[in-house]
Amino acid sequence: ENMAIYMRVAILSGFILGMPVVVYQVFAFLLPGLKRRERLWLFAGAPLATFLFAAGVAFTWFVLIPTAVPFLVNFLGITTQVRPTNYFGFITQLMFWIGIFFEMPLVAFVLAKLNMISAKQLLNAWRYALVAIALVAAGVTPTADPVNMGLVMLPLMILYAISILLAAIARRN
Repeated sequence: ENMAIYMRVAILSGFILGMPVVVYQVFAFLLPGLKRRERLWLFAGAPLATFLFAAGVAFTWFVLIPTAVPFLVNFLGITTQVRPTNYFGFITQLMFWIGIFFEMPLVAFVLAKLNMISAKQLLNAWRYALVAIALVAAGVTPTADPVNMGLVMLPLMILYAISILLAAIARRN
């Protein structure tokens, strides 16, 4: 069990630290078909992707975990003994998915740059986005209470607003 925990944490840490290389490799695959100006946008996106993922992991660690874990451990007033495998599995999975969701502004920017979406489309679809964000937050949040779900929803809604702004910047002429 201790070895599995160590490996899980090492894999997540390696994923975070290796994100710039992975993003660069994806970009290197795309580079031959891009113009010079598009390449500059691509190279600017690699550090941003790493920063956004790390911001999602930091948000999970500093905001979500301190509120979710005490609620889960004391749910219904029953004393709970948490196994290390379950605890670290829960923490690393939550960090990974929240980190991935924090990539939303970058994805919106790239899609807008490729003329696949526009800021107007994102703005008009805010109601659908709100429902989708609520569903994602309900799926990712380990608890049934609205406080923890709101802790996930709020940054995702802010990221959606940032996505609209970045889509507008990407599509301006």
